Amino acid sequence: MKRSVIDGIGMTSARTRARLVARLRDMGIDDEAVLTVMLNTPRHLFIEEALASRAYEDNALPIGFGQTISQPYMVARMTAALLAGRSEKPARVLEVGTGSGYQCAVLAPLAGRVYSIERIERLAERARERLAALGLRNVRLKHGNGSLGWREHAPFEGIVITAASLAVPPALAEQVAVGGRLVAPIGPAGRQELMVMERKAIGFESRSLGGVAFVPLLEGLA
Repeated sequence: MKRSVIDGIGMTSARTRARLVARLRDMGIDDEAVLTVMLNTPRHLFIEEALASRAYEDNALPIGFGQTISQPYMVARMTAALLAGRSEKPARVLEVGTGSGYQCAVLAPLAGRVYSIERIERLAERARERLAALGLRNVRLKHGNGSLGWREHAPFEGIVITAASLAVPPALAEQVAVGGRLVAPIGPAGRQELMVMERKAIGFESRSLGGVAFVPLLEGLA
Protein backbone atom coordinates (compact mmCIF):
# COMPACT_ATOMS: atom_id res chain seq x y z
CA MET A 1 0.00 0.00 0.00
CA LYS A 2 1.28 3.44 -0.93
CA ARG A 3 2.60 5.59 1.91
CA SER A 4 0.39 8.47 0.77
CA VAL A 5 -2.74 6.34 1.23
CA ILE A 6 -1.67 5.28 4.72
CA ASP A 7 -0.76 8.83 5.73
CA GLY A 8 -4.00 10.28 4.41
CA ILE A 9 -4.85 13.86 3.51
CA GLY A 10 -7.19 16.51 4.90
CA MET A 11 -9.61 14.88 7.36
CA THR A 12 -7.62 11.63 7.23
CA SER A 13 -4.18 13.20 7.72
CA ALA A 14 -1.66 12.61 10.49
CA ARG A 15 -2.53 16.08 11.83
CA THR A 16 -6.16 14.98 12.27
CA ARG A 17 -4.99 11.82 14.06
CA ALA A 18 -2.89 14.00 16.35
CA ARG A 19 -5.97 16.00 17.31
CA LEU A 20 -7.78 12.76 18.13
CA VAL A 21 -4.90 11.60 20.32
CA ALA A 22 -4.96 14.95 22.14
CA ARG A 23 -8.66 14.41 22.86
CA LEU A 24 -7.98 10.88 24.13
CA ARG A 25 -5.33 12.26 26.48
CA ASP A 26 -7.80 14.87 27.73
CA MET A 27 -10.33 12.07 28.35
CA GLY A 28 -7.93 10.26 30.66
CA ILE A 29 -5.95 7.91 28.42
CA ASP A 30 -2.41 8.28 29.78
CA ASP A 31 -0.63 5.19 28.43
CA GLU A 32 1.89 6.78 26.07
CA ALA A 33 2.59 3.53 24.22
CA VAL A 34 -1.11 3.15 23.42
CA LEU A 35 -1.42 6.81 22.39
CA THR A 36 1.60 6.50 20.09
CA VAL A 37 0.09 3.47 18.37
CA MET A 38 -3.25 5.28 17.98
CA LEU A 39 -1.38 8.20 16.40
CA ASN A 40 0.34 5.89 13.92
CA THR A 41 -2.64 3.68 13.04
CA PRO A 42 -4.64 4.87 10.00
CA ARG A 43 -8.22 4.30 11.15
CA HIS A 44 -9.54 5.64 7.83
CA LEU A 45 -8.33 2.46 6.13
CA PHE A 46 -10.65 0.32 8.29
CA ILE A 47 -13.92 1.93 7.24
CA GLU A 48 -15.73 2.51 3.98
CA GLU A 49 -14.29 5.28 1.82
CA ALA A 50 -17.57 7.22 2.04
CA LEU A 51 -17.05 7.59 5.80
CA ALA A 52 -13.30 8.31 5.68
CA SER A 53 -13.77 11.98 6.55
CA ARG A 54 -15.29 10.87 9.89
CA ALA A 55 -12.54 8.38 10.72
CA TYR A 56 -10.94 10.49 13.45
CA GLU A 57 -14.12 11.52 15.18
CA ASP A 58 -14.45 9.79 18.54
CA ASN A 59 -17.47 7.79 17.42
CA ALA A 60 -18.37 4.24 16.49
CA LEU A 61 -19.07 3.89 12.76
CA PRO A 62 -20.90 1.21 10.75
CA ILE A 63 -18.82 -1.38 8.89
CA GLY A 64 -21.68 -3.47 7.50
CA PHE A 65 -23.34 -6.72 8.59
CA GLY A 66 -24.86 -4.94 11.59
CA GLN A 67 -21.41 -4.33 13.09
CA THR A 68 -19.45 -1.21 14.00
CA ILE A 69 -15.86 -0.10 14.40
CA SER A 70 -15.55 0.89 18.06
CA GLN A 71 -15.00 4.52 19.02
CA PRO A 72 -11.28 5.31 19.36
CA TYR A 73 -11.64 6.11 23.07
CA MET A 74 -13.00 2.62 23.77
CA VAL A 75 -10.24 0.98 21.72
CA ALA A 76 -7.62 2.96 23.63
CA ARG A 77 -9.28 2.30 26.98
CA MET A 78 -9.55 -1.47 26.48
CA THR A 79 -6.00 -1.70 25.17
CA ALA A 80 -4.60 0.34 28.06
CA ALA A 81 -6.55 -1.78 30.56
CA LEU A 82 -5.16 -4.96 29.03
CA LEU A 83 -1.56 -3.73 29.25
CA ALA A 84 -1.64 -1.76 32.52
CA GLY A 85 1.18 -2.59 34.91
CA ARG A 86 3.11 -4.82 32.51
CA SER A 87 6.85 -4.35 32.26
CA GLU A 88 7.05 -6.06 28.85
CA LYS A 89 4.83 -6.92 25.90
CA PRO A 90 2.44 -9.86 26.37
CA ALA A 91 3.68 -12.73 24.22
CA ARG A 92 0.23 -13.77 22.99
CA VAL A 93 -3.02 -11.79 22.89
CA LEU A 94 -6.38 -13.07 21.68
CA GLU A 95 -9.02 -10.74 20.26
CA VAL A 96 -12.59 -12.03 20.00
CA GLY A 97 -14.46 -10.11 17.31
CA THR A 98 -12.06 -8.88 14.63
CA GLY A 99 -14.67 -6.67 12.97
CA SER A 100 -12.89 -4.11 10.81
CA GLY A 101 -9.45 -5.14 12.09
CA TYR A 102 -8.73 -1.77 13.73
CA GLN A 103 -8.44 -3.01 17.32
CA CYS A 104 -6.19 -5.78 16.04
CA ALA A 105 -3.98 -3.21 14.28
CA VAL A 106 -3.67 -1.26 17.53
CA LEU A 107 -2.76 -4.37 19.50
CA ALA A 108 -0.18 -5.63 17.00
CA PRO A 109 2.72 -3.27 17.91
CA LEU A 110 2.02 -3.81 21.62
CA ALA A 111 2.12 -7.62 21.73
CA GLY A 112 4.42 -10.39 20.55
CA ARG A 113 1.64 -12.02 18.53
CA VAL A 114 -2.05 -11.25 18.13
CA TYR A 115 -4.64 -13.91 17.33
CA SER A 116 -8.07 -12.67 16.26
CA ILE A 117 -11.35 -14.49 15.55
CA GLU A 118 -14.30 -13.18 13.53
CA ARG A 119 -17.58 -15.05 13.04
CA ILE A 120 -18.57 -13.13 9.87
CA GLU A 121 -16.45 -14.48 7.03
CA ARG A 122 -16.58 -11.37 4.83
CA LEU A 123 -15.44 -9.13 7.68
CA ALA A 124 -12.59 -11.54 8.42
CA GLU A 125 -11.50 -11.43 4.78
CA ARG A 126 -11.55 -7.63 4.65
CA ALA A 127 -9.64 -7.32 7.92
CA ARG A 128 -7.00 -9.79 6.74
CA GLU A 129 -6.46 -7.75 3.57
CA ARG A 130 -6.13 -4.47 5.48
CA LEU A 131 -3.73 -5.83 8.09
CA ALA A 132 -1.57 -7.45 5.41
CA ALA A 133 -1.49 -4.17 3.44
CA LEU A 134 -0.14 -2.44 6.56
CA GLY A 135 2.62 -5.04 6.84
CA LEU A 136 1.54 -6.35 10.25
CA ARG A 137 3.30 -9.71 10.30
CA ASN A 138 2.56 -10.77 13.87
CA VAL A 139 -1.21 -11.05 13.41
CA ARG A 140 -3.13 -14.24 12.72
CA LEU A 141 -6.85 -14.22 11.88
CA LYS A 142 -9.43 -16.93 11.50
CA HIS A 143 -13.11 -17.22 10.66
CA GLY A 144 -14.58 -18.96 13.66
CA ASN A 145 -16.74 -18.96 16.77
CA GLY A 146 -15.00 -16.55 19.13
CA SER A 147 -16.81 -17.93 22.18
CA LEU A 148 -14.65 -21.04 21.86
CA GLY A 149 -11.37 -19.12 21.76
CA TRP A 150 -8.32 -20.49 19.96
CA ARG A 151 -7.25 -23.39 22.12
CA GLU A 152 -4.21 -24.50 20.12
CA HIS A 153 -2.50 -21.16 20.83
CA ALA A 154 -3.60 -20.83 24.46
CA PRO A 155 -2.86 -19.78 27.11
CA PHE A 156 -2.97 -16.06 26.34
CA GLU A 157 -1.46 -13.32 28.46
CA GLY A 158 -4.32 -11.10 27.34
CA ILE A 159 -7.80 -11.55 25.86
CA VAL A 160 -9.94 -8.70 24.54
CA ILE A 161 -13.61 -9.36 23.77
CA THR A 162 -15.14 -6.67 21.57
CA ALA A 163 -18.80 -7.69 22.00
CA ALA A 164 -20.94 -8.06 25.10
CA SER A 165 -22.20 -11.21 26.83
CA LEU A 166 -24.00 -11.88 30.10
CA ALA A 167 -20.89 -13.68 31.36
CA VAL A 168 -17.46 -14.56 30.00
CA PRO A 169 -17.74 -17.77 27.95
CA PRO A 170 -16.10 -20.58 29.97
CA ALA A 171 -13.77 -21.59 27.11
CA LEU A 172 -12.32 -18.06 27.02
CA ALA A 173 -11.84 -17.87 30.79
CA GLU A 174 -9.96 -21.17 30.65
CA GLN A 175 -7.57 -19.80 28.01
CA VAL A 176 -6.29 -16.88 30.11
CA ALA A 177 -2.79 -17.58 31.44
CA VAL A 178 -2.17 -17.33 35.16
CA GLY A 179 -1.15 -13.70 35.67
CA GLY A 180 -2.95 -12.78 32.45
CA ARG A 181 -5.88 -10.45 31.96
CA LEU A 182 -9.22 -10.48 30.14
CA VAL A 183 -11.05 -7.26 29.19
CA ALA A 184 -14.67 -7.50 28.12
CA PRO A 185 -18.07 -5.78 28.22
CA ILE A 186 -20.36 -7.85 30.44
CA GLY A 187 -24.09 -7.57 31.09
CA PRO A 188 -27.43 -7.16 29.31
CA ALA A 189 -28.16 -4.34 26.87
CA GLY A 190 -28.48 -1.07 28.76
CA ARG A 191 -26.58 -2.39 31.78
CA GLN A 192 -23.21 -3.46 30.40
CA GLU A 193 -19.99 -2.81 32.29
CA LEU A 194 -16.44 -2.95 31.00
CA MET A 195 -14.77 -5.57 33.18
CA VAL A 196 -11.09 -6.30 33.75
CA MET A 197 -10.49 -9.82 35.04
CA GLU A 198 -7.05 -10.93 36.20
CA ARG A 199 -6.34 -14.61 36.53
CA LYS A 200 -4.73 -15.65 39.78
CA ALA A 201 -3.46 -19.05 40.88
CA ILE A 202 -7.02 -19.72 42.05
CA GLY A 203 -9.81 -17.93 40.21
CA PHE A 204 -10.11 -14.36 38.92
CA GLU A 205 -10.03 -10.92 40.45
CA SER A 206 -12.47 -8.59 38.69
CA ARG A 207 -13.09 -4.87 38.61
CA SER A 208 -15.40 -2.62 36.62
CA LEU A 209 -14.27 0.33 34.53
CA GLY A 210 -17.83 1.62 34.25
CA GLY A 211 -20.79 1.43 31.93
CA VAL A 212 -20.45 0.76 28.19
CA ALA A 213 -22.63 -0.19 25.19
CA PHE A 214 -21.48 -2.91 22.78
CA VAL A 215 -23.15 -5.14 20.20
CA PRO A 216 -23.92 -8.64 21.56
CA LEU A 217 -21.44 -11.52 21.35
CA LEU A 218 -23.00 -14.08 19.03
CA GLU A 219 -22.10 -17.72 18.54
CA GLY A 220 -22.00 -19.64 15.28
CA LEU A 221 -20.70 -18.54 11.89
CA ALA A 222 -21.98 -16.15 9.26
